[in-house]
Amino acid sequence: MPMGTYRVSPRGQGPRHSLWSLSESSVKEEEGEEDEGARRCLTPFEKLTTDMCRDEKTIKELTVGRRVGFYKVRGEIGAGTFSKVKLAFHALTKDKVAIKILDKTRLDLQAQRLLSREISTMESLQHPNVLRLYEVVETPSRLHLVLEYAGGGDLYTRITTEGRLHDALSKIVFAQVLSAMKHLHDNNIIHRDLKAENVLFTCQACVKVADFGFSTKVKSRSEILDTFCGSPPYAAPELFRDESYLGPAVDTWAMGVLLFFMVTGTMPFRADTVVRLRRCVLEGTYSLPTWVSAPCQRLIRGILRMDPSERCALDQMLGCEWLLPVEITRPLPPFQLNPRYLAEAGPGELEEEEEEVKAALEQLGITSEHIINNQGKGSRSPITGVYRILLHQGQRKRGVETPPMIRGVVKDPKRDSLRAYRSLRHTSKLCILA
Repeated sequence: MPMGTYRVSPRGQGPRHSLWSLSESSVKEEEGEEDEGARRCLTPFEKLTTDMCRDEKTIKELTVGRRVGFYKVRGEIGAGTFSKVKLAFHALTKDKVAIKILDKTRLDLQAQRLLSREISTMESLQHPNVLRLYEVVETPSRLHLVLEYAGGGDLYTRITTEGRLHDALSKIVFAQVLSAMKHLHDNNIIHRDLKAENVLFTCQACVKVADFGFSTKVKSRSEILDTFCGSPPYAAPELFRDESYLGPAVDTWAMGVLLFFMVTGTMPFRADTVVRLRRCVLEGTYSLPTWVSAPCQRLIRGILRMDPSERCALDQMLGCEWLLPVEITRPLPPFQLNPRYLAEAGPGELEEEEEEVKAALEQLGITSEHIINNQGKGSRSPITGVYRILLHQGQRKRGVETPPMIRGVVKDPKRDSLRAYRSLRHTSKLCILA
């Protein structure tokens, strides 16, 4: 039989080969090679979007929840009443993110309003110590908030496992929380759930205020509120009295409780039931250990005052003796949350860091046309998600999120006077003995 030909077997006598079938196989191989060649020419963005439509493995991962939009989902890192939080990686930038996953079937109207408010609040805040929202991804049954990943855990876990913070670290952490809360109040936003569990570490000493589910925007700081929100151990007396209240004063009280917990490792008001806790808070009695520095004691006592109008204001805290050596974190210069300005800017109109973000987007294959075509979606656009992550990358490289420094030591006049008095007494005794 001539080489390269195949016998056609009669029906029912084994596999059938023919020149036609050989030709078909060759065509498929050639098409496969062409497809592979075409894939090699795709930009990372084009390859990702193509895989999400055609690649069986990617489609399966999207179906079973191993992928959410442009994010590869890994293990669970936290859970709440209506949500769970998972670690994920952006498929293009490779950045770690935290994805807060909410089951839409379990959200009533009130929960939906709170969620909408949480998204709106995070969109309106630009501060190095406020957790960032990158993107919102919605599926038929779930809503995913793609958040900045804070890999250092929360303040509550750190203190309960390692003990109270030493004085210098307490100053650095509290100064950052104070700066974030001042930024909130300057924008007429009340957190209403400040607690150690909602203060997250991104590194050893840099922290982020998180979880804005109970936050609310007021018309002015003097606006009266009447909804009890937050965690009972951090609740101000006026909340336990079921009174209407001023939002800033409630946040201020929570900061006092937080500071007490940081420097002592315990809570100022402790009880095994909410009823007993209420009684403790309304009595307003607590005990500060003598080893807490006098300036810190004065700050705590200035915050934890029963009358809201007498509590130490945030500006007073910023200038208090205990925090004087600390360089307080400043808000970030305003930046665009929507990438459209990159596509519309003319030559020379962008700042250097904006040019870098635009170049990084183009390197991934995201062009001005992609940006313009994704308008109207806001944080629900994957293009916006990539842009915000790259923007944040650049800001971190420029050092805008480094923890504050302690520039010097402010002496405590009372402690110095006491030390001088003891020294004088000791000298007098020596003189008498001589």
